[in-house]
Amino acid sequence: MHDYNKHDHIDAQGQPAADSLTKENVFVLSDAERNAIEHEKHHYEDARAASIEALKIVQKERGWVTDGAIYAIADVLGIPASDVEGVATFYSQIFRQPVGRHIIRYCDSVVCHINGYQGVQAALERKLSIKPGQTTFDGRFTLLPTCCLGNCDKGPSMMIDEDTHTHVKPEDIESLLEQYQ
Repeated sequence: MHDYNKHDHIDAQGQPAADSLTKENVFVLSDAERNAIEHEKHHYEDARAASIEALKIVQKERGWVTDGAIYAIADVLGIPASDVEGVATFYSQIFRQPVGRHIIRYCDSVVCHINGYQGVQAALERKLSIKPGQTTFDGRFTLLPTCCLGNCDKGPSMMIDEDTHTHVKPEDIESLLEQYQ
């Protein structure tokens, strides 16, 4: 089981730890990744603005963004690695640690709270034997709370990968999860 909430590479002030973003963590981007990032870079007046797209490019190919990828992206964009790390850690859609094949995001907003998301969360935790922020032992699912999924009139709601499920009840969880192998 992997704990997604664990951020060894971030210090107490929320900054990249001095020993985490080192040249030893550098890896080589594929030609396709480098070309795609270069292409995105030219869409923006300031290369920093391309950071999120560059991170998404690497994550799409590799599943998550390593410390080495932060340096490689910064090198292509010509900006400090700390700027790329800041963007990567700000956006919850960018994974800085390995995640499961399927990402489950359940809404824990006030509206879904009123509509009973707690039962859905408990059913997910029971069925998967993990807590929020963790990945199942087999690497199949990662469970992440999300502030809002934009379906406030249809809560409780959750997403599995890109699929939105609304009016979810605890008893729906088992059949929903069976759809994602």
